[in-house]
Amino acid sequence: MSARRAGCCRGCRDHCLLGFGVRCSAFGVPQRLNNGSCDHAAVIAERRTIWLPASGCRQHAAPMSLLHFSGVAGQGMNPLAQLMAAWGHAVQGSDRSLDRGENAEIGGRLRAAGINLLPQDGTAITPTVSRFIYSAAVEPDTPEARTARSLGITCTPRPALLAEVVDAGGPGIAVAGTSGKSTVVGMLAWILRRLEVPATVLGGAALAGEGTAGCFAAGPQGGPVVAEACESDGTLVGYHPGVGVIHNITRDHGEVEEVRGQFAVFARQSRILLVNAACPEALAVTDGLPRTLYGLSGPATIAGEVIAAGPHRARGVVLIHDRTIDLELQQPGVHNLENAVAAIAAAQACGLDPVAAAAALATFPGVSRRFEVVARTDEGLRVVDDYAHNGAKIAAAVAAAQAGSDRVVCLFQPHGFGPARQLRPELKELLPGLLRPSDAWLYLPIYFAGGSVTQDITSQDLARDAGVDAVADRREALLWVAERTRPGDTVLIMGARDPGLGAFARALADAL
Repeated sequence: MSARRAGCCRGCRDHCLLGFGVRCSAFGVPQRLNNGSCDHAAVIAERRTIWLPASGCRQHAAPMSLLHFSGVAGQGMNPLAQLMAAWGHAVQGSDRSLDRGENAEIGGRLRAAGINLLPQDGTAITPTVSRFIYSAAVEPDTPEARTARSLGITCTPRPALLAEVVDAGGPGIAVAGTSGKSTVVGMLAWILRRLEVPATVLGGAALAGEGTAGCFAAGPQGGPVVAEACESDGTLVGYHPGVGVIHNITRDHGEVEEVRGQFAVFARQSRILLVNAACPEALAVTDGLPRTLYGLSGPATIAGEVIAAGPHRARGVVLIHDRTIDLELQQPGVHNLENAVAAIAAAQACGLDPVAAAAALATFPGVSRRFEVVARTDEGLRVVDDYAHNGAKIAAAVAAAQAGSDRVVCLFQPHGFGPARQLRPELKELLPGLLRPSDAWLYLPIYFAGGSVTQDITSQDLARDAGVDAVADRREALLWVAERTRPGDTVLIMGARDPGLGAFARALADAL
């Protein structure tokens, strides 16, 4: 059996989806080795075929399976659940946020897609479930997870199922990296939409103005698939994309040395490899491989040049061979120009005209919670909502805000107790050099999504490290901001994972 395809006739092989079935050790099967690489023999042995209905090979299709998505309201989970429903699976799901009455918009979209939403108490897991797909936010000892294991149901992390979908794409485009993935995928989604190319898109952030349920489009099976490929839980090694993008490698979900091996495997398994020439780590792990380099600096063959990075828009050019292509974005920031060059490089790798791709990006609306301007007042006060949650992303967001304001008032919510512990030394070192004397910084309380995590660190601990402020709740945060802002300021709210943070940004804007 091929490691990538199996059991179908030659004429329709590329239209069939191979079940991957990779599970982390907590769910009872192999995980990556300590050096970040993967036990490929164990992974391949775990693969199981689940045929999806596809044109040209319906004679091979087994009866429709029932997929259960645990953590279905998550930003990466809900688009994938909707896609499986659109492609003919029976899909059900659960999420503790839905049990608490939260995420109403996402719940509505899931129900509209025909997905049955059930309590996350274990009762939804029955022998009729053929596959248990779980979010990284789901602990291995939840009632659902225990029941799935006891029934012998195949347990698959979300990224592994996503890798199957990408591998089945024609082509599959996987965007990897520790920063910028959601924006690059959103830009590619916009390019494909404007150029009227039917495609499947699975991104963690919705296009601005299109809700909060992720960037999602259900294209035809066998057609192009664009998705984020994340290194957070070791499943980056499961991708074999037609076009693989390594946008950057920095400290995020783990130390760089912990993920370096994953990126090296991903690079080797990409048919066409695009690498950001400005990232030394990305260059190092792909050294010696056939690759195309893009970026704003370094030895790029698809090279971007910055004309203006702000305050409210960004402009530049892209140099491809002997062509100079104008590039204008509605979003500010050097990092957004870099994201755009990556999207144009990927579009060209798929056979699209880079001039048309760049022209499409002139109307790109941005993605939800990626330097999203939620309000401007008559006095020139600007409120910006951003997903920044690690050092590189925080630095990029603050720099973009500083380009448009003499004073930036920053509010940052750490997205969990584990991430707060990991980020603590980096934030202590980062903030003194990042903030200008005129800027201000406030830590919001650490986000707690539920579960049994150790709560041994507070935002007050982080604040003491850098000599900044922290508050006990959001009501106190509103008062803190109101006392400090003045006309011309930018208020920048940053944080990940919390589905209510965007609403808080809007409430703060209304209160100013």
